[in-house]
Amino acid sequence: MDKTEIAREWFIRGCRYNCLEPGSERAIEAYRNSIQFDDTFSDAYAHLGCICFKRGKCEEALACFEKMIDLDPGNPQAYNNLACVYEEMKRIGSAKQMYYRALEIDPENVCAMINIGRIHELEGNYHGAMQQYREAMETDPGAAAPHFRLAVLFDRHDMFDEAIQEYRHALSNNPDYSDALFHLGNLYVQLGEYPEAVTVFERVIQLESGKTETLHDQGTFPQEREGYGQGTADFKQDSLQEEVPADPARMGALDSDDSSSNGSKKEEIAQRLHFILSLNPHNSRGQALLEKLTEAH
Repeated sequence: MDKTEIAREWFIRGCRYNCLEPGSERAIEAYRNSIQFDDTFSDAYAHLGCICFKRGKCEEALACFEKMIDLDPGNPQAYNNLACVYEEMKRIGSAKQMYYRALEIDPENVCAMINIGRIHELEGNYHGAMQQYREAMETDPGAAAPHFRLAVLFDRHDMFDEAIQEYRHALSNNPDYSDALFHLGNLYVQLGEYPEAVTVFERVIQLESGKTETLHDQGTFPQEREGYGQGTADFKQDSLQEEVPADPARMGALDSDDSSSNGSKKEEIAQRLHFILSLNPHNSRGQALLEKLTEAH
């Protein structure tokens, strides 16, 4: 067996370890062994970079993604990944440059468009952010994430009617988009539309409970959701992608699907329900949902 075949065997082993024990040392060591036998194996760098990023090893992740670019300078996903690490390192200017580089290589890269929009938001350039999200919508009319990002932007600036419209548009493209439902439910509470909020939160709990059961059955975390990332609180990891050049398996999806995020979401829903019931103790659906959440804990 030559070195290339040995490298692939280690890579497959790393994938298996990562499936059984996400982000484990055994997975990391297997990917490192794969690279040791074949230092041109870009997929091994991609997977190792993603694990290192999630574990806070930004310098090693950075080295992996820089190597990916050396091996394949025309791969837009490698630039998206590198930009994501730069963001985590607070190197916003470098991140923005890499996202634009990804978009230059692939003008229809919706992931890069959304992340450039987020950078604009960080810089206070809200018109620029809106333009990027709308361009992403035009590029991929069936994508939910651009509508979600625009809805969050409207929501933060108290443009509630516009936010509701965009949340609903996101959900029309993906009815199981739990983060859009979660934000929409919170907005309904803020507007005093409590029956609508309870209905939405019921759906969120249903979706999140289903994910938890799936995680327990499979022993791993799903690596792909609707697309382009759907983090609940922090959106800066939307573009990190393990599989190159195949369809993206985004790191942000891992973070927003894990049990801690799921628990935080349920706790916030419980707080919203307590508030609703303090105003209307006879809301039977709200009381039933709160009891369900209490039983789950």
